[in-house]
Amino acid sequence: MVRNAPLFAGLDDEAASALLGSMSRTRLERGDVLFREGDQGDRLYVIGEGKIKLGRTSKDGRENLLAIQGPGELFGELSLFDPGPRTATASAIAETQLLGLGHEDLNDYLAGRPAVATAMLAALARRLRRTNDILADLVFTDVPGRVAKALLDLSTRFGRRSEDGVLVAHDLTQEELAQLVGASRETVNKALADFATRGWLKLEARAVTLIDVERLQRRAR
Repeated sequence: MVRNAPLFAGLDDEAASALLGSMSRTRLERGDVLFREGDQGDRLYVIGEGKIKLGRTSKDGRENLLAIQGPGELFGELSLFDPGPRTATASAIAETQLLGLGHEDLNDYLAGRPAVATAMLAALARRLRRTNDILADLVFTDVPGRVAKALLDLSTRFGRRSEDGVLVAHDLTQEELAQLVGASRETVNKALADFATRGWLKLEARAVTLIDVERLQRRAR
């Protein structure tokens, strides 16, 4: 599971065992908050099971959902390399098990492992590139296009084949899905209803079945 995390991909048996020995374990129930925006942080987390949502809140109380992370993915890496206030709030949206790695443990682990350090830098660069893509979508893509793209992204990580298509159990409320694409709940619901009417998908409770993936891919462009 640790090897599935982007920052630790490609570790050999010795490196993976040494890393695991430095990590702590945490279990969360749905709705539990691991840390809040502004908290001091110096620990990275790898998700073993479950899902974590990362969000920010504006001064006037509006919320924005930055990302949904699932098994094998990680979060909190900025505080690991640069200890300081957390830039987002991390909450469980399903029963979740985590492995945590502290700042000092990372420094000890990287000593004598330059290849691992290089892999970590590459993974962070990919995360930055993804953030740039998200910002571009907010500027250049309409809400239905962003909804289609978000559903396709969730399907690549959480989807599984079903009789009707690809079942995506995202565990998000309608409000959370709207926050993820940076739009109002009403606008997102309208886009989802339109997709359903066209036969591209079927709405489920905290899930969606993608029926016509090709049409959704075209709409996401």
